[in-house]
Amino acid sequence: MTDKFADLPEQRARGLRKMEQVYGFDMTDGDGDFFRYTADHLFADIWTRPGLTDRDRRLLLIGMLAGQGAADVLGIQIPAAHAAGELSDEALREIVVFLSHYAGWPQGARLNSVVEETIAKSRREKAGF
Repeated sequence: MTDKFADLPEQRARGLRKMEQVYGFDMTDGDGDFFRYTADHLFADIWTRPGLTDRDRRLLLIGMLAGQGAADVLGIQIPAAHAAGELSDEALREIVVFLSHYAGWPQGARLNSVVEETIAKSRREKAGF
């Protein structure tokens, strides 16, 4: 299997590989400072530091995103965590109950929608629909 990022500088390649792992979908290289900081710093450096597992980082991120009401980004992170096996159906539902009490019920309701959509989609895919 060839590494599609082999021709890129090591830091960018490491960042793009980690982005694929975290997001659960194929990444391509991008342009501009925002993409550079995202790939080269956030994913190549921060997401690969020792001390926390990807699951730990994901839980922290989900909590912060729920508190901010960032349902759009939760719509990326929740399905990716579920697909990667980092968070089960039961764990996702428990996160909703827990965070609703700290982030507020409206934020929890949005989070619950993302979680239940993720679980339903996963079940449909497993059933071949």
